[in-house]
Amino acid sequence: MTAFPRHPDGQPVGQTAATGFQIGVRRTLPISRQEAWDYMMSRQGLRLWIGDVPSLDLQPGAAYESKEGNRGEMRVVKLHEQLRLTWQPKRWERPSTLQIRFLPAANGKTTISFHQEKLDGPMQREEMKLFWEDVIARIAEDTVPKN
Repeated sequence: MTAFPRHPDGQPVGQTAATGFQIGVRRTLPISRQEAWDYMMSRQGLRLWIGDVPSLDLQPGAAYESKEGNRGEMRVVKLHEQLRLTWQPKRWERPSTLQIRFLPAANGKTTISFHQEKLDGPMQREEMKLFWEDVIARIAEDTVPKN
């Protein structure tokens, strides 16, 4: 059995009273917010984090579902800045809440931040940590110019 990290008070890392288990992953890339947003909303970018969908309706209340069965609903849309939505893979019993932020950083760079809450437990938290780390690595591979 895998042992998950705990705080000194015995509380599992990533667990909060209000939102259950949560995870945050972020990385600063040498691309503009516009470039980051455009990539994430492109068909190729959407495939990374939602699955195969032709497009995403960026209106609060709009539902989405990928061919793989990932589904949810848009909650907050601030163009080039933030998305907040429910996010539920087919195999999950209930949705989580996902927030993606595009934060300006020095020298025209952008920090892409994924924050997910309402996860079922430490195993799901670890699964999503690895998933979002992979998504950000693949965004970097696809968008950062090679020298």
